[in-house]
Amino acid sequence: MTSFAPAVRIHRRIALVFVLCGGLVAGLTACGADEDPDKGTNGVAKLPAEQIEEKTRAAADSADTVRLAGTLVSKGGTYMLNMKLSAKGGTGSVSSKKQSFVLLRIEDELFLKADADFWIHEEGGKAGPSDQEAAEKLGGKYVKVPQDDPTYRQLRGFTDKKVLLDGLLALHGTVTKGDRGTVAGHRTIQLLGGKGEGGALDVSLENKPYPVRVARAGGGGTVSLADWGRPFPLEAPKGDDTVDYGGQLPKSSG
Repeated sequence: MTSFAPAVRIHRRIALVFVLCGGLVAGLTACGADEDPDKGTNGVAKLPAEQIEEKTRAAADSADTVRLAGTLVSKGGTYMLNMKLSAKGGTGSVSSKKQSFVLLRIEDELFLKADADFWIHEEGGKAGPSDQEAAEKLGGKYVKVPQDDPTYRQLRGFTDKKVLLDGLLALHGTVTKGDRGTVAGHRTIQLLGGKGEGGALDVSLENKPYPVRVARAGGGGTVSLADWGRPFPLEAPKGDDTVDYGGQLPKSSG
């Protein structure tokens, strides 16, 4: 009679090897073989946190374009934005709980497009006939914002690559390295301001060290950054789709 004991022992040993290998830390491709976690990356994760921050900001500043999407929280409220930005201007949408509008800026020319309800200025809880008439003319059109209008600077800020990145990428407190991870398919290393209360920034470990996600300090919102250096059309609206208001814009209802 043939004995199967040796075969049984071999299978048990193989099973034990798989158990031991499975218990090792992540990053081992085979039992007893370490893999360099920086293999195939841009190598910035090896650097001190301060140098990673410098390289990240340099990469962001050097890119011609970027797309920002996420939430910004400020004293003025919470804004959801989806903007494409370049050195020459930007375009995209901004919305809050009460209102939504589209912005388009080319150099110093700034346009705002919203529906008629956005333009209704309520006094004493009711919109007057003049407000309704103006709203109907402006609704659905690109309205050129006068540069001396009080809202021009605030609205322009949503379309200004440098202004937005200066505010978004600033980490407060001592900058330290956090965990490695994956954001939108990119391997990342996280930078923390303080212990995280000063903001968190996820930096791509693939290609250039672009920032790919930022969580602002104090619950100020989370924004994703993508399409670095990817060109997009930035053209002035057609004449029949544009209204030059010519004076101070009416206040919106929101």
